[in-house]
Amino acid sequence: MAKTLVLVASLLILGNVFFSHASFSPSVIVDIATIILNNYCSPEKLVGMKEAIEAASSNTGILNMPDAETLANVLSSGVQHTVSDPRLKVSYEPNYAPAVPPKLPPLPPEQLIAVIQNSMKLDILEGNIGYLRIDHILGEEAAEKVGPLLLDLVWSKILPTSALIFDLRYTGSGEVTGIPYIVSYFTEAEPLIHIDSIYDRPSNTTTPFFTMPDLLGQRYGATKSIIVLTSKNTKGIAEDVAYCLQNLKRATIVGEKTAGGSVKTDKFKAGDSDFYVTVPTAKSINPITGSTWEVTGVTPDVEVNAEDALATAIKIINLRAQVPAIIEGSATLIADNYAFENIGSDVAAKLKEQLESGTYNMVVSKQSLESKLSADLQTLSGDKSLKTTSNTPALPPMDYTPEMYIELIKVSFHTDVFENNIGYLRFDMFGDFEEVKPIAQVIVEHVWNKVLNTNALIVDLRNNLGGPTTAIAGFCSYFFDADKQIVLDKLYDRSSGTITELQTLQELTGVRYGSKKSVIILTSGATAGAAEEFVYIMKKLGRAMIIGETTAGASHPPKTFQVGETDIFLSIPTVHSDNSAGPAWEGAGIAPHIPVPADAALDTAKGIFNKHLAVKETKS
Repeated sequence: MAKTLVLVASLLILGNVFFSHASFSPSVIVDIATIILNNYCSPEKLVGMKEAIEAASSNTGILNMPDAETLANVLSSGVQHTVSDPRLKVSYEPNYAPAVPPKLPPLPPEQLIAVIQNSMKLDILEGNIGYLRIDHILGEEAAEKVGPLLLDLVWSKILPTSALIFDLRYTGSGEVTGIPYIVSYFTEAEPLIHIDSIYDRPSNTTTPFFTMPDLLGQRYGATKSIIVLTSKNTKGIAEDVAYCLQNLKRATIVGEKTAGGSVKTDKFKAGDSDFYVTVPTAKSINPITGSTWEVTGVTPDVEVNAEDALATAIKIINLRAQVPAIIEGSATLIADNYAFENIGSDVAAKLKEQLESGTYNMVVSKQSLESKLSADLQTLSGDKSLKTTSNTPALPPMDYTPEMYIELIKVSFHTDVFENNIGYLRFDMFGDFEEVKPIAQVIVEHVWNKVLNTNALIVDLRNNLGGPTTAIAGFCSYFFDADKQIVLDKLYDRSSGTITELQTLQELTGVRYGSKKSVIILTSGATAGAAEEFVYIMKKLGRAMIIGETTAGASHPPKTFQVGETDIFLSIPTVHSDNSAGPAWEGAGIAPHIPVPADAALDTAKGIFNKHLAVKETKS
């Protein structure tokens, strides 16, 4: 009784009216409140109404209602505002006649066939794509009656298709028991999946819905592509079906956000009046999401206007038809070309397993395919350089004037000389040897000579993202003497099966820094690729101290491969430092001698050199 009075007061006060109308009796308020309290699907939302009433209790405004319909609208507004549910509605309908749910009468076979054919639309589109439109979702009882005919007239035509477009854009009605019936045709028989729980308020019971182990006819299976089309007119049980299939990751939703209706609403007469209350009496809670589609609607995976949904769905399915060849082709390229043969073979095998498991059935565009393929390749290999890429053609060489080269070099390199004649050199990308060679003299004059005669040198690669490795041997050579040729590294190229030795060069442009003066290299987690190869060589040969963070663990510059005749391209590292113990730095990165945060590395290096040079000066 107390709750009834709370809702009565809420209707009166939040409506902000005093009613005086011939067709209205104050007892109707009690009737409306009682209907809502006894039948509303979320009774917990009625608990806080007392506070709302107290907040409005000082409002004594009086307004006479001109007619019963206006009164009903005000009551609806008050109820919806109090409970925060737009589905609750009070209406004034003196001529209302309750709708009687249509029951399937006994019909001769030819008429039953006509009824089924008129209630569904079936087509087989180009590319063996099935199309099925259903405007009303049958319950279990009705489905059992017409099941054999449905199998013969509809399902037997859909079953052999390679993909299905399930059109629910016009589906606004249905039976709750039809939910597991439909969903089960698109899942495996075992294990049973808990797909929905429906709480019914009048009976205070919760019914769990599971996929069905036994069905009439064959299942469509769990791997063939399904696209569900939706619109703002998709309502009620159809929303539940779409939401279940979406969250089982069994179907892709294409179209508009659905209506946000209810799994069940009932209309109650308020006492002896002509006022009626529409109440959602049951609610759906999806066990996968812990949430519901009611009120908010089902958000499509690919949002387009309803009239464009079918064409969009066909494009998606046509793309998915190419996916097996793309994944198989990618696996072959990786197995044949990835720098580390055992890792490449393992990645290729696991990629094929991913394809067979159906995880690629949910791609909706070339971009989403590339994104998923990249993520899978990097997860399976641990290599950030193994991914999809664009086939961007190289820019034609620029015709620079000498003055332009000088300005470009000034921007690309940063030099300084610190206290105690400590040199500092920073550059953020390695250049290709053939490109650098013609301007080597300019680099020497405007960069190298500024740090050449220092007592020690800090090479800052904290922001160096790599680039070609063709100039590595030449750059390393400046830190070794010319009297002996040193093997810096051996590079194994998987594509050609060859091993190339990187050796110090006998002839260089400019003067060497030599092998005696100290060198510190600064690194960070961003130091990658060719920069890592340089750090690896200098550390391995004991020529430099490394200070900063472990490097990125990238790879030697990857090559670009086209996957078959498609417009998908892969970036595949094909070269690795020849190390019988496994990857030298690829994947794992290079740990510094002195680990410090990247932003503290320069000061740490200065401190070490200043101390070292001060001791050296004291001894001398």
